[in-house]
Amino acid sequence: MTPTPDTLLDGTHTVLTPEYVEFRFTLAGVYSRFLAWLLDALIVGFATMAVLVVFQVAMAAFPGFASALGIVVYFLVDWGYGITLETVWAGQTVGKRVMSLRVIQESGVRIGFYHAALRNLARVVDRLPLLYLVGGSVALVSRSHQRLGDLLAGTIVVRERRLKVPSAIETRGEEGLLADPLFVSRVKRLSTEERELVLSAALRREELRLEARLTLFSALGARLQDSLAMEKPAHLSDEKWTLLVAAALLPAPGQRPGRSSNGPRSTSRSPPSPSATSAYPR
Repeated sequence: MTPTPDTLLDGTHTVLTPEYVEFRFTLAGVYSRFLAWLLDALIVGFATMAVLVVFQVAMAAFPGFASALGIVVYFLVDWGYGITLETVWAGQTVGKRVMSLRVIQESGVRIGFYHAALRNLARVVDRLPLLYLVGGSVALVSRSHQRLGDLLAGTIVVRERRLKVPSAIETRGEEGLLADPLFVSRVKRLSTEERELVLSAALRREELRLEARLTLFSALGARLQDSLAMEKPAHLSDEKWTLLVAAALLPAPGQRPGRSSNGPRSTSRSPPSPSATSAYPR
């Protein structure tokens, strides 16, 4: 695989799966992370001022208490902003979303509340003595560009890659199986980890060597049969079977991307074809 300019500039983080398949993530550089933080800092600053306006009466009555209250409110808003958004938006804040950055675990999966809380609470040390001098210095010498909070939480910040959905995910020729409500409903019940695994494999499959690709989709195909409690149609390869599951996870045509994909899919599709009946429940 030929490295991209971003990869050469910012470095990569490699994750080796139990199937010995490598996934590479482009690490975010210190400069892009600083710009994301700057935007988030402006948002936190405005939010802090808005909260302080509510307490202006108390601050007027106790002027000596005003500065202390301002500092406490700032840190509460700052921590709440980072922890909440990174948990809800799977590792992104407004600044990171604008800069196309995302926080993930070192293992390559999304972060949760625990990781978001650890890395944000550690900002108190990373900020010292001014403008993230400690955190920035540690990130510069760290192999994976990790500040102290990232080292503590076991997280990294990566660039989101704008990958085009492979044409094989398109449903031509297998509309019947995708229109089968039993198949679709069971796909929708897959865990978050399984969904991310399937979609990541579908999007990055062209980066894999043939042997690793066959091994990965063979393991995924078997796992999906167990998770869905359905037999794979005999005429489908493990890779095609996995890609059909990925297609069922995508929003229905005409559905807005920001809306939940857990609801019922469009019923305007054609009736199931005979091939759809080849995926039998166990």
